Amino acid sequence: MLPAPSALADRKRLTFSWPSNAGPLHPHLYSPNQMYAHSMLYEPLVRYGEGGQILPALATAWAMEADGRAWRFTLRRDVRFSDGTPFDAAAVVANVDAMLGNRARHAWLELVNQIEGAEALDPGTVRLRLAKPYYPTLLELSLPRPLRFASPAALRPDGSLAAPIGTGPWVLAETSRGQHDLFRRNEGYWGEQPALREVLVRVLGDSNARALALETGEIDLIYGTDQVDADTFRRFTADARFTTAISPPIGTRLLALNSARFPTDDLAVRQAIAQAVDRAALVRHILLDTEPAAETLFAETFPYVGLGLRAPAFDGAAAAARLDAAGWRRPAGGRVRMRDGQELALDMCFTGTDALQKAISEAVQGDLSRIGIAVRLVGEDASTYVGRQRSGDFGMIFGDTWGAPYDPHAFMSSMRAPSHADFQAQRGLPMKAEIDRRIGAVLISTEEAQRAAEYRWLLTTLHEQAVYFPVSFLTNKVVHRPALGRVPFGDTRNDIPFAQIGRG
Repeated sequence: MLPAPSALADRKRLTFSWPSNAGPLHPHLYSPNQMYAHSMLYEPLVRYGEGGQILPALATAWAMEADGRAWRFTLRRDVRFSDGTPFDAAAVVANVDAMLGNRARHAWLELVNQIEGAEALDPGTVRLRLAKPYYPTLLELSLPRPLRFASPAALRPDGSLAAPIGTGPWVLAETSRGQHDLFRRNEGYWGEQPALREVLVRVLGDSNARALALETGEIDLIYGTDQVDADTFRRFTADARFTTAISPPIGTRLLALNSARFPTDDLAVRQAIAQAVDRAALVRHILLDTEPAAETLFAETFPYVGLGLRAPAFDGAAAAARLDAAGWRRPAGGRVRMRDGQELALDMCFTGTDALQKAISEAVQGDLSRIGIAVRLVGEDASTYVGRQRSGDFGMIFGDTWGAPYDPHAFMSSMRAPSHADFQAQRGLPMKAEIDRRIGAVLISTEEAQRAAEYRWLLTTLHEQAVYFPVSFLTNKVVHRPALGRVPFGDTRNDIPFAQIGRG
């Protein structure tokens, strides 16, 4: 048993909570590995900073070669992994080779498709070779995965990991399935040491349990997008015992509509849904204004997306008229529209334990019923829900964009991967092959004007095809007691800046 929590100042331990364990923390792999923990243990060559700056991390300098098909990185000296293994060009090459050994798993990320290999020019210099010039190279090198670095001593020949050993400011000291993960400060860290000595992450899958744990002092901090519901966050904001804060937008909360499945394979149905759901009411009554309403797939602060696109105004009568014109009629005395003997009914899928998704689903169901669309709510366990995203077995399903540094390029790159809900939602579009081709083209474009034009076509087409219903722009919410001091927001959605907490 771990000792009971006490004041942060007394023991230099921060107790946090998360819905699941951190996972095995292989830096080149995905679920169940949690990205906040990846960023605690593993570091990239370059990092994404405020305002979209690319800043030094394990590399101190970098330069693109003249033809754009290779980058040279000067590595930081005197860095060691937490097991004492030196970080050098050979370690970078070993990690790149291991990641490329599982290239198909990373096909959603175009940089992996473009990498031909890495070579050590000398212990402090590495050269990354690309098949073609690739403009988002530095952005994708800064991602939490899969291009971060584990100790070569921990990398097995088959690509598996003997232990989660990185160069970051934390080490994983202990894990107890379903109970907690304990991270300790890396005493050999090359950079500024965290003020905290330990971060204990308790596994609390329920937002109500998380809120109660904060009130009773069992945890010190709540941080994230949906770690507590909006009503609880508002209650904490009004309570002088706690400090709360809301980040700027970090991504988009959305619904994906399946263009390859009846009845959302009909553009008129998708367009009617876009008009009939009251977005402002969702933000006001369910999200309680903790997130701004979203009318576009990406916030216009991201590159190439400030196109002036706007969602249709909420207008149930116009939505009903659109369905009438498309041949969807209410039978005498009936509530659900029909065409050619088929009901206008669809499945709306959500994670059954997610109270926010459930509340939004019920509101959408109510709005659509008023124009004659029947919505069957399908709430299931997380693994089944993810399976539906991958298989396309949904009418509407929740999703979100990933924020910086993914949006828009990396998120759009993933639209070409059949295992993603976005691919499945777009699969029925008559121009799907053209969408995928243009995504590939924009990522390797070298002319700025051409790149902007391609993004304009892609984003305008997806907007007009009504494949997405943007709900709101996601924000991170922070709740803690004032004694914890200043808790900054990370530069990206998944970066929780534990190393900065407690520095004053």
